[in-house]
Amino acid sequence: MTTKQRAALRSMANTLEPVLQIGKDGINDNLAKQAWDVLEARELIKVNVQKNAPMTAREACDELCERVHCEPVQVIGSRFVVYRQARKDSKIRLEDL
Repeated sequence: MTTKQRAALRSMANTLEPVLQIGKDGINDNLAKQAWDVLEARELIKVNVQKNAPMTAREACDELCERVHCEPVQVIGSRFVVYRQARKDSKIRLEDL
């Protein structure tokens, strides 16, 4: 992902609300499955890491990206944004950004 593409995705993420919460259980199989499903539908999501989580937002972002094969877009405070182009009928095409 280029710097320009990442900047465009960050701009698009400004209006997003977190769709997943990472809490005291960290990133378990159920949360990874939810992230996979949401990324198939939305492609660009924001995730919130609660204070009682066993990891920082950066650590959570890195682990989630590895588990669900997505790209980190931005980490700010306790939130992060990730992107994965859907397999079918993609709404956001990196080539167009």
